[in-house]
Amino acid sequence: MEWKTSITKVEPNHLVTRGYRQEDLIGNIPFAHVVYLLLRGELPSKEYGRMMDAIITACIDHGVTPPSSIAARVVASGGVPLPTAVAAGILAIGDAHGGAIEKGAKFLQEGIVRMKEEGKTIEEIAEILVEEAREKKERILGFGHRVHTSDPRTRRLFTLAEELDIAGEHVELSKAIEKKLEISTGRKLPINVDGAIAAIISDMDFDWRLGKAFFLIGRVAGLVAHVYEEQTMFKPMRKLVEVPAIYDGVEEGDLPAED
Repeated sequence: MEWKTSITKVEPNHLVTRGYRQEDLIGNIPFAHVVYLLLRGELPSKEYGRMMDAIITACIDHGVTPPSSIAARVVASGGVPLPTAVAAGILAIGDAHGGAIEKGAKFLQEGIVRMKEEGKTIEEIAEILVEEAREKKERILGFGHRVHTSDPRTRRLFTLAEELDIAGEHVELSKAIEKKLEISTGRKLPINVDGAIAAIISDMDFDWRLGKAFFLIGRVAGLVAHVYEEQTMFKPMRKLVEVPAIYDGVEEGDLPAED
């Protein structure tokens, strides 16, 4: 039996990743560019490499309140090794936390395909998508934020995407959806960092199924920082959750008498 892979060839004293010797990559090619190489099989252009770096940096951390940070710090407080606590944080990443990039990219990519098939404009398909979501009472992921009314990461990513001539139909569609959502709902639901990344990676022709990967690669660095801080600055088993736990089970009672 053979196990074939096009990612890395491993031989004694010799490593080749996507056609490049690893010793040549080390110190010569930035990490974000190597990530692109791993995912796409080729080194990025200068513009795409810079955009990759920006996307990964935009995902590094968002404080102690996200589920991944809380999970990592709680587990770290139990006295486990650093990798175990970081892994706990990673396991908290899913559809609700970190998953909007994947689902947002799928939504935008399918929207652009549909636009072309139906001969619609960006504005027309945006209105159709928003109204369909409203009728189905479904949320369009990548819009709105629990903290930010104008996500600073979104502004920077979109500005850079324009400067690098990367922004295309998917970015345009996300901005059109943002406007239609405000008209439809009567409130501002700005594009958040997940929505911005979803649009940009779609214009970079990435498969939407890699959406969570960008968040994961960037957020691991932040989780390591949280775990290290927890292990070096605080005592184990400290109280990390202040929300009171209220028992609402069955009333206390005695065991039934034996026959």
